[in-house]
Amino acid sequence: MTKAGGAVVMMQIEFSEREVSQLRDSSINHPHPRVRLRALALLLKSTGMPHHQIGSTLGVCGNTIRAYLESFTEGGFEKLTATHFQGPTSKLAPFDDEIRKYLTDTPPSSIKQARAGIEKATGVSLSKEQIRRHIKSLGVSYRKVGGVPAKANIAAQEKFKTQELEPRLQEAKDGKREVFFVDAAHFVLGAFLGYLWSFTRIFVRTPSGRQRFNVLGALNALTKELVMITNDTYITSIQVCELLEKIKSQAVLPVTIVLDNARYQRCKLVMGLADKLGIELLFLPPYSPNLNLIERVWKFTKKECLNSTYYADFNLFRTAISEFLGAMHQLHEAELKSLLTLNFQTFTPKQIKLAA
Repeated sequence: MTKAGGAVVMMQIEFSEREVSQLRDSSINHPHPRVRLRALALLLKSTGMPHHQIGSTLGVCGNTIRAYLESFTEGGFEKLTATHFQGPTSKLAPFDDEIRKYLTDTPPSSIKQARAGIEKATGVSLSKEQIRRHIKSLGVSYRKVGGVPAKANIAAQEKFKTQELEPRLQEAKDGKREVFFVDAAHFVLGAFLGYLWSFTRIFVRTPSGRQRFNVLGALNALTKELVMITNDTYITSIQVCELLEKIKSQAVLPVTIVLDNARYQRCKLVMGLADKLGIELLFLPPYSPNLNLIERVWKFTKKECLNSTYYADFNLFRTAISEFLGAMHQLHEAELKSLLTLNFQTFTPKQIKLAA
């Protein structure tokens, strides 16, 4: 609607089929809600709906509808969908470099702490909610702190990963080698308390006694199948030798076994048998569970098989774990494909928080 010689004239716009199609698509799929509203207003206008009815339907005033139409008339679909919205600028914006340095050097554990640290660094005092919004705009998220063994040698881990582990994994992908990751897990009959979506807090019966089910496993890096030796007593070099024999009996290609430096694995008995069988033992750098793929299997087992579950006796407990591990690569193929990728966590000195 425009004024001509003092008279009010209703704006008349002819919409092409292509424009109607663009408006329909934008009213549904455009990422910005304000653009979706504009497109929907004009889409309704294309059907001949009066301004006051469009405004009433969409909850906007007539002047806003006219502004949408004028924008479309002047600049077409491109101007209608422009998103040059100018929001308020934070008082902290000029100090972003100082704030990034503060967050990098001394990551705060709470917004209250962040507020105090940023005020000290910049001299600007804002509410906790304003601080939260601004640091999130810088790409900061509230993340759970991870653990890394204190004696881990970061440089040695990176060197091992790139020069020893990855070349053998590539040979496995090329069909020239079989790579297994070996480790022992000790499942103690007791309470594994997980998280549940529930209306009230749930309690799980916890059995008494400390019986332990030991699993010495070898995880095939590609097929995700698990070769196991189990017992209810202890894992020793004897069980490791049994595992080597079992792996060799099934293998059709040269075998590399990735394992840690436990005494019962890095001993003359085991190393002598491996040499006799033609199996390569690739020992991880000390304190490097992050480079052993099978460690993820033990966590997955606890989550899927043990957490928040009560087993009345040890036999049920042992059977449940054995059956889960034995069929895991078939019954949980999708989860394992995501969980057991051949991407390994390594660290940089900046990621590791030193003692205060």
